[in-house]
Amino acid sequence: MVDGEMRSLADATVSVVGLGLMGGSLAGALRGRCRTVIGVDRDSRVLDAALEQGFVDQASMILEEAAAVADIMILATPVRTILRLLGEIGPWLRAGTLVMDLGSTKAEILTAMEELPAHVQPLGGHPMCGKEISGIGAADVGLFRGRTFILSPLSRTSTGALRLGEELVWVRRR
Repeated sequence: MVDGEMRSLADATVSVVGLGLMGGSLAGALRGRCRTVIGVDRDSRVLDAALEQGFVDQASMILEEAAAVADIMILATPVRTILRLLGEIGPWLRAGTLVMDLGSTKAEILTAMEELPAHVQPLGGHPMCGKEISGIGAADVGLFRGRTFILSPLSRTSTGALRLGEELVWVRRR
């Protein structure tokens, strides 16, 4: 991080919260393309599976610790949980941390992102893909390949943060 803002995905520590189909797939697609991918989940069996399948470099059940080291924090949980997490994580995040979500709805999430502390960079996101099955067992590093991924910047999202989000979206398309 330089001047409180991440310059490149390759240098980033990415914490992915929620390692189901979407979070596990994105974590796996990002692994090896950024410095570190940390998977966060409340279920130790999911974390073990994510490590065994090579989707993450590190695994944690402690959200606060993963947030404190994240350059990019991706919330890949159900929308209600994303909304709750947005109200909790702000104090744990460093200046310039990019906070993204994979939620299927945007209005409430973007409103909640507005309440994040000023030192955090919010960017809404919605990948247009999925499967009829869920969970880490269904995760697939190719799930996002060639798929549309909508980004919803807020008026306060910096151009650098948007560029970083676009780089993340582009990497997972390869």
